[in-house]
Amino acid sequence: MRSDITTAESFTSCSRPAEFVVSPESSIRMAEPSWKDYRGIQSFASRLASFYDYHLMTRLRCFLTPLLAGLAVTVLQVVMAVGLLAPEEPLSQRYSALVQHDSYWFMNIIDRGYQTIVPPIDHKVMEVSNVAFFPAYPAIAALLRYAFNVNTGTALLITAQLAAWGFWSYFFLFCRRWKVPGALQMGGTLLILANPAAFFLVAAYSESLFLMALLGFMYWSTAEGRAARVLAGMHGIVMSAARIVGIVCAAFPVVCSVFKTGWRSLFKPRTWVRENRAAVALTVVAACGAFAFFAFCQLRWGRWDFYMLTQAAAWGIVPDYLAVVRPESYRWFVPALNNPIEASQLSMTLGAALLVAIAVCELVPAIRRRAGLPIRAGIYFCAATIYYLSVSGVACVDMESMLRYEFSGYALIVLALLNFLRQFRTPPIWVRALGTAAVALVSAAGLCVQGWYVWNFTRGNWVA
Repeated sequence: MRSDITTAESFTSCSRPAEFVVSPESSIRMAEPSWKDYRGIQSFASRLASFYDYHLMTRLRCFLTPLLAGLAVTVLQVVMAVGLLAPEEPLSQRYSALVQHDSYWFMNIIDRGYQTIVPPIDHKVMEVSNVAFFPAYPAIAALLRYAFNVNTGTALLITAQLAAWGFWSYFFLFCRRWKVPGALQMGGTLLILANPAAFFLVAAYSESLFLMALLGFMYWSTAEGRAARVLAGMHGIVMSAARIVGIVCAAFPVVCSVFKTGWRSLFKPRTWVRENRAAVALTVVAACGAFAFFAFCQLRWGRWDFYMLTQAAAWGIVPDYLAVVRPESYRWFVPALNNPIEASQLSMTLGAALLVAIAVCELVPAIRRRAGLPIRAGIYFCAATIYYLSVSGVACVDMESMLRYEFSGYALIVLALLNFLRQFRTPPIWVRALGTAAVALVSAAGLCVQGWYVWNFTRGNWVA
């Protein structure tokens, strides 16, 4: 019996803290329950710590990978434009060559604020009237300019390129959320990169800010939680303050809700609004960026639509909302490389063909997919809206700049296409080989045309 007690004393003295060892008798009585309690607490604390460490690291890793991928693509775009195609000047001048044409209007707005005569001047003179651009891009660039004490052109470029990083990051975040295979992600990235107008993402234009805000609005409005709704509202305000088309794109949550609940629910509008009040409220909040600009124009010049008046007076923009149904609006000839108007006219035709092809894919019973349809419907709605309003606006000027305006809708269609294709089973190897070859050929041709446009753009020639 004594030998058993000695063995127990040795075990407890080595295995447990000293304060639990009072006497051999008490150690025998307390050994089993005390050791289990201590071990249980230690095990629970370890599991809790590992749980939080695992989930924190997993969440950071999930966001880190798309952010790094977006940064890599943005840097690649800047290197291609500045390092390979800009004029052979010192690096700072090569970088500044991405400030051209409309960029000077944004610089004027930053340096002078919005200035105009009433009524607006009937031709383009920025020193007299510059109320022809929405405020989000110059406002954010002005903040960077005064915060970091850089010149106005550099602030515009930094803003655009940070926004391009944001756009690509949201693109890859969507791919991660949808579990898009790596090969499809690579193909979608190449198709967007190879668009002849893709270089405007890193030039001193507002395309990248609008696209970043639009994709961020879509991403967070389809996420759960109060923080996601706040982030969606913030992105939506920037979106509608960057481009007038953002007002209509703000209806993205409503369109998604309609496709979730079905069209029949619209026959009871009060019930539908009550059940979908979060989507309706988010749409209203997202449109507030443009409404604030209109309110500013009303208070400053007594006309809320002064932006439209300036566009009509100086640029000759008279919207034709039936242009998309007029056969003469479509041009099928191959454009000359040195004629950007013809390129914009062809892009309008190709954009319509792409929208029709997407509609066929979604409607044909043999290939249509129901999963993810509400969010794809919202994306298609925004892409079609961008296309329709752009065509309506520039039809009166022979589709000038349509190549650039259509790029945003094109990027959205590629994103929706990835959501559609990821639902199919892995195709045979010969199908994958044909698809890879097609993407490679289209991308190579698009990058060649884009290179020609970048070469001209950085030398001050008009492209789109």
